[in-house]
Amino acid sequence: MNRQQFLKSAALALPAMTSGMTYANLHGWQVPTNSLNDESFWKLVRSQFPLSKEVNYLNNGTMGVSPYSVIDAVYQKAVTINTKGIYGGGDHEALDAIARFVGANADEIAFTHNVTEGNNIIAQGLPLSKGDEIIMTSHEHVGGALPWLNRARHDGVIIKIINLGGTAAETIANIEKAITKKTKAFALPHIPCTIGQVLPAKQIAALAKSKNIFSFFDGAHGPGMLNLDLHDIDCDFYSSCCHKWMLGPKGTGFLYVKKSVLDVLKPVMVGAYSDSGWDMLSNPPTMNGYSPSAHRFCYGTQSAELYEGIIAAIKFHETIGKQGVEDRVKYLTSTLRDGLKTLGPNIELVTPEEPISRGAVTAFRLKNMTMQKFQEMANKENFTIRTVAENNLNVIRISTHIYNQPDEINAFVDLVKRCI
Repeated sequence: MNRQQFLKSAALALPAMTSGMTYANLHGWQVPTNSLNDESFWKLVRSQFPLSKEVNYLNNGTMGVSPYSVIDAVYQKAVTINTKGIYGGGDHEALDAIARFVGANADEIAFTHNVTEGNNIIAQGLPLSKGDEIIMTSHEHVGGALPWLNRARHDGVIIKIINLGGTAAETIANIEKAITKKTKAFALPHIPCTIGQVLPAKQIAALAKSKNIFSFFDGAHGPGMLNLDLHDIDCDFYSSCCHKWMLGPKGTGFLYVKKSVLDVLKPVMVGAYSDSGWDMLSNPPTMNGYSPSAHRFCYGTQSAELYEGIIAAIKFHETIGKQGVEDRVKYLTSTLRDGLKTLGPNIELVTPEEPISRGAVTAFRLKNMTMQKFQEMANKENFTIRTVAENNLNVIRISTHIYNQPDEINAFVDLVKRCI
């Protein structure tokens, strides 16, 4: 391609990048007072997403689809950055937005790229010694398990595995039974990616506090699904991502570090924004100390356009209302569960029945068909789902968000009916 052809192709491509990026002015929306079952409203919400009408996307637990407003915010900020040469460092507006969204203070929030990064910061930074015990579950994903297994490999800490109970009370009891004098931390999923069971985080954090044990939650599935308030939960640490239920840009996340335990956690990796001053000309060269906030755990050049997308995603949620989002996704999940329950004994629902232990994820098994065979059939009919082979659970996982519609749920139930 010669120079003239290149310039022509680039000029043609630029308008295409923003084609179809038309969406309602969020601040102009009139959210119905009783929006839960107002399907005309939720169809308007659905229209704000570029998701193809040919796809029945029931895998939000892996990746959330961003609305046009988020995509546009990222694009417009990227144009501005590359027009004016703006450096991507810490973004206080985005930190403020995340803190507001999850019920924390901005100085307790650090940017990360994903949940796994936050998990590693905690696993490597806690003051642990050989023989210290960490309580985990049999429902960890790879990014939740490996940081702690790696710490065990390096330093000889002991990982103790508990099973989840069928109720919140049973789960608490299982944790209590595993505690010994050597227990130093709970490293648990708030909502495990496997079956979507909502753990009683506030009660677990209170139990940890009463035993002088650190409480840490892998919160990949909390923010954006639940009306989260970390100060109310009162855990010590919480890692999450913005690309699942928050519907934000991919490759974005955050770590919450409660102010009172900030100095307990050792920063393993540092850089710009981690310090409170340094001097390479003194003898010897010195670093004065760490940043007096959780920002010490995020360092170096960051993506300002992705921060802009996070802000837009939070605005999107807040326009609808955090509780409104939680109520709607739980309604969709209940619709799915109710439909599956009518299909007879070949359906085994694995996610607990207890309302406080359920969110927007449903896991089930087909007694007459492998999950792999079912996934093949679902794919042929344009259903995007996830099967969970981790820890030999072998379940079919369905996760729904506000862009899903009841007719999609009903069509999926009909697919299952034809398979049993």
